[in-house]
Amino acid sequence: MEKKQKRLYLRIAILAVLVAAIVYTIYTTANKNDVKLLKVGDDAPNFSLVDLNGKTHKLSDYKGQGVLLNFWGTWCKPCKKEMPAINDQYKEFKDQGIQILGINIAQSELEVTSFTDKLGVEFPIVIDKTRSVMRAYNVDPLPATILINKDGKIENIITGEMKEKEINQYLNSIKP
Repeated sequence: MEKKQKRLYLRIAILAVLVAAIVYTIYTTANKNDVKLLKVGDDAPNFSLVDLNGKTHKLSDYKGQGVLLNFWGTWCKPCKKEMPAINDQYKEFKDQGIQILGINIAQSELEVTSFTDKLGVEFPIVIDKTRSVMRAYNVDPLPATILINKDGKIENIITGEMKEKEINQYLNSIKP
């Protein structure tokens, strides 16, 4: 009798887990479409992230400036290839009303610092630890770059590796 009762409880527990998994899957699938896809001309979603030096960067603080957001990861080969070109353009444009933010996707500070130090990156690097900014901007795959004009509107969305000449053209297009 006791064996049958244990088996019954085990079956009920397994059934409860399966039902929870099904409900979760249905819920996440139904809400996946609630994320608004960003397009050129939309207001850029505001965010606040901390850089590797402890400074907080809020997108709203850069209103009146052109902003290039570059989403990347250390494992991403095209990200690694374009990073020095972005850095060179940062040096050229940083005093011309242009802000560049490198947004790493949820890696450790040690990984990110080691990667950026090796490449000599000078522009601010922030880590999107919860991937909330990545989700807000619908970023997938990496690298992805969002150009924001001085009015806080999305000017361009670039997916994939950029060459230095293209970066220069993009930054000129958002220069205030």
